[in-house]
Amino acid sequence: MARSFSEREKENIRKSLIDICKQSWTQYGYKKTSVDELCKQVGISKGAFYLFFESKEALFCEVLCSVQREICKMAMAAMEKEKGKSGVASALKLIYREYDKNSFLYGSDTADYTILMNKVSEEQAKEMERAGELSKKLFLCHPTLKFRVDANMAISVIYSLIMNIKNKDILPQNHLEVFDFMTDHLIDDLYD
Repeated sequence: MARSFSEREKENIRKSLIDICKQSWTQYGYKKTSVDELCKQVGISKGAFYLFFESKEALFCEVLCSVQREICKMAMAAMEKEKGKSGVASALKLIYREYDKNSFLYGSDTADYTILMNKVSEEQAKEMERAGELSKKLFLCHPTLKFRVDANMAISVIYSLIMNIKNKDILPQNHLEVFDFMTDHLIDDLYD
């Protein structure tokens, strides 16, 4: 007979699965992260895993979407706390540092990510896409600032700036310092 979990236990187990999956995805990638290992670390059976997530892909979708939502929430808070261009710069720096902690956020061009995307349902793929669009909307809809350049150009510059994280290991200078420098100097060219 399967063990039943209290609501509190369910909440804690679900959160633990998400946290451990996030760590494993960052360290090993999607393919090398196994449900068996996640379950062992959380202390549940593989059968119990399916009480929380319908599949490995559902868990990964939840991890990606929850991380994206959390990053956007933190960036929005930074922009509300610090108004104007400096708030946008602070939000960008925060986003970049979160990407640095979670390499799966910028690995969409890897074989590992392709394997995941080939296995997720159409609805999960759409949900992941919507979560990825959150930060774009964050910068497009700033209440007090207007772009000095075409909106598509500005968003492309912001995206390119963040995606420079892929070059972090080959830069002769600390990549965080480089990102901060570029952000501080580009922000005036992007916004009025």
